[in-house]
Amino acid sequence: MMGAIWNLLLALAWVTLSGDFSGANLVVGLVFGYVSLILIQPQVPALAGYPARVPRILRFLVFFIKELVQANLRVAFDILTPPWYMSPGVIALPLEARTELEITMVANLISLTPGTLSLDVSDDRKVLYIHAMFLDDEEELRRNLKEMECRALELFR
Repeated sequence: MMGAIWNLLLALAWVTLSGDFSGANLVVGLVFGYVSLILIQPQVPALAGYPARVPRILRFLVFFIKELVQANLRVAFDILTPPWYMSPGVIALPLEARTELEITMVANLISLTPGTLSLDVSDDRKVLYIHAMFLDDEEELRRNLKEMECRALELFR
């Protein structure tokens, strides 16, 4: 978290000193700040792990946007075509997430994806119950959701 704050501060300093208050210049400042933080990381213990986390975040964003687009297209296709291909159902997904933050993040990411909705977490916090709009292949859905969970947990661990 400390690395992200420093990166943002360096980017804002770049924008201020360059005098160009545009989004593109902010991105340039973020890149320069990131490179600067990589260079000083060995001397500043508070920055440990930050340079490795940014590529994981970018990979996760690309993965999640791809999943989001695919789910939107599937739901839109089902809505626009006369015969409905829905086969709704509820599944139980065993969780690898342990902390409240991890469980909340996984549940929200699943709910953000069209066609799935997080319903409840078991009392022992080991199972997440999910309503799926398309439950044709339960094992495939479970694999896709586990992949999303694993990628999300990479961001926190």
